[in-house]
Amino acid sequence: MVKIKELFAAKDLTEGTPWKRIIEFAIPMLIGNIAQQFYNTADSIIVGKYVGDNALAAVGSSSPILNLLLVLFVGIAVGAGIMVSQYFGAKDREKLSHTIGICISLTAIASIIIMIIGPLVTRPMLHFLNTPDTIIDWCANYLNIFFVGISGFAYYNILAGVLRGLGDSLSALIFLLISTALNVVLDLLFVAKFNMGVPGVALATVMAQGISAILCLIKLLKMKNNFDVSLKMLKLNKEYSLKLIKLGLPSGLTQAIFSLAMIVVQSLTNSFGEMVIACNVIVMRVDGFAMMPNFSFGSAMTTYAGQNIGAKKMDRVDKGTKHGTLIAVGVSTVITITILVFGRYLMGVFTDTKELVDLSMHMMRILAVGYIAMAVTQCLSGVMRGAGDTMTPMWISLITTVVLRVPVAYTIAYFTRSSAYPTGRPESTFISLLVSWTMGALITTIFFKRGKWRKKSIVNEA
Repeated sequence: MVKIKELFAAKDLTEGTPWKRIIEFAIPMLIGNIAQQFYNTADSIIVGKYVGDNALAAVGSSSPILNLLLVLFVGIAVGAGIMVSQYFGAKDREKLSHTIGICISLTAIASIIIMIIGPLVTRPMLHFLNTPDTIIDWCANYLNIFFVGISGFAYYNILAGVLRGLGDSLSALIFLLISTALNVVLDLLFVAKFNMGVPGVALATVMAQGISAILCLIKLLKMKNNFDVSLKMLKLNKEYSLKLIKLGLPSGLTQAIFSLAMIVVQSLTNSFGEMVIACNVIVMRVDGFAMMPNFSFGSAMTTYAGQNIGAKKMDRVDKGTKHGTLIAVGVSTVITITILVFGRYLMGVFTDTKELVDLSMHMMRILAVGYIAMAVTQCLSGVMRGAGDTMTPMWISLITTVVLRVPVAYTIAYFTRSSAYPTGRPESTFISLLVSWTMGALITTIFFKRGKWRKKSIVNEA
């Protein structure tokens, strides 16, 4: 029983063999990220099978708008993870307690803001994206339900980030698996049995995420041996709030930049018609799973670097960076090969339309090699963020998405226009993404080796 409790306790990543600790921490995160992706994938599969390809396109077309309006939570979560991991590594109980309290309060404020703004901007943004009339009502309903129930999503991601910063990646995994199973059951109930269509998918997701958030909060409140829990800690503090925002804002802006680029590219995708929109949804769902190891190792490296920098063990940071990056590249190589060999079967899970499966597999072949490049980007960026340098990854994201991806996509589309493709070849959006990923890995490696991130620790600040 004691050993089982230890699995769900906070973990000190400043001791032990680096690669072993990284893998121990990353595996639950990887499983959790796969489960998180299964949320959206289950939505897509159930909608595609029970409602149709247009409904599938509606869920996918909603994603860029949804991601754009969630950047507040991305910023809070990243800032929280960095502060929690460094203060935990430094064994500073008071600052750790204040940080966790501020996270809970700021998340409540951000949730209210999104609940108000979200429904007001949904339709104008859908029209701006040239969303086809055949799916715009479904898109609007999906987004509005999600925004009204945003607090569940927000608190799960923030509190899970705090738990991971404390070294406990297993608890967040268990809670997410529970809510994922619930999400699938509710999807089938609302869509297949009650015929609620796309709104039923949104409602199922919101309810399931609320459960996972409650479970995370209960777990966190039981970890009083690591920090103090009181109403005093929930009071907004200027020092900690500004520090969290300073650390998290660049990551939030990075997500915003990425989402804006996605919106601009989505507008181009929408011009290709419903078949290409549905293809994009399928590819992005498979892409979500393919990216999970990269995101998992990237997040693991953030916590690992944060704790060790807090403990002033830079030699472990350097060794762990090499170990983590090599492991991530190896895993991504295996995934790339798997996609190329078995990708067609994966596409067939989402639709029975042969033309759509063929088109989706064609696009996925374009992207496949890019996952190896992203493994490098995510790991090195994770270390920089863990050190407190969130600005460098932001600028790299700005360059690769705004300066590279969007112009490349539209340029290729422009020069490939023809009678058969009046708005250009649909491959343009996927080629631009591959270019963005590849250049991102190169630029990230250059800035990482310059080493300015080594001087960004917050534990020595007043």
